[in-house]
Amino acid sequence: MRDKIFYGLSAATALLLLRNIYMIFMVLPDELNQGAAYRIFYFHVPSAMLGMSGIGVALIFSVLYLITKDFKWDSIAAGITEVSMVFCTMFLITGSIWGRITWGVWWAWDPRLTSALVLWLIGSGYLMLRRAIEEPTTRARLSAVLSIFGSVNSYIVWKSIEWYRTQHPQPVLAIRNGGGMAPGMEQTMYLNLLALVMLGVLLVMIHMRQESMSREVEAVRRYAHAL
Repeated sequence: MRDKIFYGLSAATALLLLRNIYMIFMVLPDELNQGAAYRIFYFHVPSAMLGMSGIGVALIFSVLYLITKDFKWDSIAAGITEVSMVFCTMFLITGSIWGRITWGVWWAWDPRLTSALVLWLIGSGYLMLRRAIEEPTTRARLSAVLSIFGSVNSYIVWKSIEWYRTQHPQPVLAIRNGGGMAPGMEQTMYLNLLALVMLGVLLVMIHMRQESMSREVEAVRRYAHAL
């Protein structure tokens, strides 16, 4: 049953991504001020939303682990954090490219950009920590603590353009501060967000399967070592 869900979701994700790419590059018109360059928006904004929100969701499972000591929650938190880091990397790269086109520089020490970089560094530290510590309980506990710091910084990234005078543009989506886009453009952005959410779920499922196999191998190794 799980395999059927995985393959069905994979097919739906691929079809939706293909549909969105066709709409973004072949159907939607150029933006008035930025021309064709604005199309990076359809990948930059969803990846930013998923990267930041994923870190927050991982916090929930990290806290569940601290409460229950059940490694299942730690595994889910690790999977979500790892996938969130993929999206964080994606939104930093696309943001840098977009900044080069619109601002003329690859990077500016803007509050949004700087806090996003700090978030990426915390997430990278989380992943390195999990590979550096072999003892499962210590690894899970320290990972959960680092997840808390990441989620706090994720909220700072999200609110930075409202708290500070920033070079980064203000929100343009209707869900934040009354912003808005042309209906056809905004609909495609949300559909691409949905496609990336589906992709993220697939990646978490793959990670969970790998974690399960890794725990089984580790259990066998420990048993053999005890003998």
